[in-house]
Amino acid sequence: MTLRFTADCVVLDIEGTTSATGFVVDVLYPYSRKRFGTLLTERADEPEVRRAVGQVRDLLGEPGADAARVEEALNSWLDEDRKATPLKTLQGIVWSEGFASGELVSHFYEDVVPALRRWHADGVRLHVYSSGSVAAQRSWFGHSAEGDLLPLVDGLYDTGNAGPKRSPASYRTITAAIGTAPDRALFLSDHPAELDAARAAGWLTAGVRRPGEPYHALGGGHPTTGSFADVEITTGRSSP
Repeated sequence: MTLRFTADCVVLDIEGTTSATGFVVDVLYPYSRKRFGTLLTERADEPEVRRAVGQVRDLLGEPGADAARVEEALNSWLDEDRKATPLKTLQGIVWSEGFASGELVSHFYEDVVPALRRWHADGVRLHVYSSGSVAAQRSWFGHSAEGDLLPLVDGLYDTGNAGPKRSPASYRTITAAIGTAPDRALFLSDHPAELDAARAAGWLTAGVRRPGEPYHALGGGHPTTGSFADVEITTGRSSP
């Protein structure tokens, strides 16, 4: 069934929506796990690393935690799939380097990139909102099997610059930054709680249900689709 929306912008979740969660868990998580130790010991003085390490210590309640303890905590949070901001920041650093070197190439479901290009050509602004850091998002969209997709994207948002994904306030922050009325923003996500938060903020919502993804069987009262090819978006503006 085709879903039709009138919207000025689309905001995209990544895991389970544009891309397979399995790729993140099976490829990216082990990649970062192998490199955390070196990052924490050899680059501890870099401002972004130092700030993230301080945040880890704050979350642990251990201001004196050394690099080994911080690495232990990061790996534990990986096992829990915890959406901790400093974990995502440090993952973003190592993933960015992996993508830049060519060791990593991001995954997108086959229906996604054609839809993104179609919506972009039709004047729909595209944004990303993921628990992964902005740096990780930039690398992800910049190093796909179909080349650099960043020219299609107008803005990137994470839990640092927007807030928690299950909080309606985060979605209000994004529409304020974008300069779009809430009822002109469409959020595509596989996660019912995120969709609920976006709807509570006045957004349009659509659940993406892909076989094999963790939230495939969950409902939530949102319009749902199994493919971006079945989502039609118009801006409601007349062509010049």
